[in-house]
Amino acid sequence: MGRKRSRLDPDRYLAWINGNAQYKRRVPTDLAHLDARAPTIRMSLKTDDLALARRKRDHLEAADDALWASLLVDGVNDPARLRYEAAVRQVEALGYTFRSSSELAAGAYEDLRRRVLELEALSNPQRPDLRATVGAMEVPKTTISAAFEIYCDEIVADELTGKSQVQKDQWKKVKKRAVSNFISIVSDKAIEDITVDDARKVYLHWLARIAPKGLKATASPSSGNRDIGNLRVLHSAYFRHMGQQNRPNPFDGFGFSTKKKRSRPSIPADWIRDKLLKSGEALAGLNEEARGILLIMIETGARPSEIANLQPTSFRISHKVPHIAIEPREDPDDPREIKTESSRRMVPLVGVALAAAERHHKAGFPRYRDRENDLSAALNKFLRANDLLPTKAHTVYSFRHAFEDRMKIGGLEDELRRLIMGHAIDRPKYGEGGSLEWRRDELMKVVLPFDPTVV
Repeated sequence: MGRKRSRLDPDRYLAWINGNAQYKRRVPTDLAHLDARAPTIRMSLKTDDLALARRKRDHLEAADDALWASLLVDGVNDPARLRYEAAVRQVEALGYTFRSSSELAAGAYEDLRRRVLELEALSNPQRPDLRATVGAMEVPKTTISAAFEIYCDEIVADELTGKSQVQKDQWKKVKKRAVSNFISIVSDKAIEDITVDDARKVYLHWLARIAPKGLKATASPSSGNRDIGNLRVLHSAYFRHMGQQNRPNPFDGFGFSTKKKRSRPSIPADWIRDKLLKSGEALAGLNEEARGILLIMIETGARPSEIANLQPTSFRISHKVPHIAIEPREDPDDPREIKTESSRRMVPLVGVALAAAERHHKAGFPRYRDRENDLSAALNKFLRANDLLPTKAHTVYSFRHAFEDRMKIGGLEDELRRLIMGHAIDRPKYGEGGSLEWRRDELMKVVLPFDPTVV
């Protein structure tokens, strides 16, 4: 119980000598033979300000916890990494950012001078974790696979907080593929040792797939660029995180031309009207939830994933202008982000979309909640099997492009089209982009007739 109270004490491990704060802490008895500071650590915090003393204490406390953990698991975990991280925290507690000796030598003389004076003033300047103040500590090497875990767990962890678990898995899957490909092409090499030659091997691997001599391509330029780009980002972010902002990136300069950018084809309005909406027979074999999502997509242009993850509260059926609200799911226990901030929008429901929403608004689409890949697979499989797509190049996403084309042909202004589709508007935002009544009236100009049995 005494230890728990100590951890809750805001002034734990703080002592005051002549008005100045000091970090004072006993070394655990079972580690005393491994820590030269035993039995008691004493370090001046060089401040008489309580708030600053507490912040410095927090850094030193975390550093010592990490150091002692490394001594306890030596040979089991990665003690070199833990000791390095402990030393970095010690340097931060002294008010500095860790820099390697070569970086300090190449930097400002005054910074190096202050660090040397700080080190000389310490009671035991030969301690390895304190000598790290002047870069006198070997930085442990990290395999690219371990660097990727650090990237996910520490560097971009805040970016993942709004994603659902499925979104996190998908995000990680794409980036991990680049790391896995690098390992298969080169090896699980220390990220510190990756060279331009290694990056070139990755480039040549993709080149052989994108532009094989005399053979059909098995990969697109965008796939190669995505892999190399993810490796480039990982390398830069990792070394920035480690305080080496100016380290050259071996993946810089490698990439493939994407002049022949492939765009998804649209679907003619008469095809949708005559093939899908003329009678209920065409979509009769499709499960109810997938059918409802497709019908809402036809008259809103919303992404399939956006519709599949609408909550019952996102259906505003009883409002003066029935509409759907596409927005992030901000439940801390079950979050989900949307593609971009411009994707946050309210879309009036007209035509078959309104009829489908009236059928599904109470429960939403639980079958496909956080399962958009399953939804796309089910819809594409059904539409192709029943000849409901004009060509093999068309997919379910083509209905989104078809809706945008219908708005354009119908004379709806560009800014309204962007707002409805969730695209960015290239000017400062003023107002709300027009009332829902106005948006509905504009959409009614392009609404398609439908047989009620379709729903």
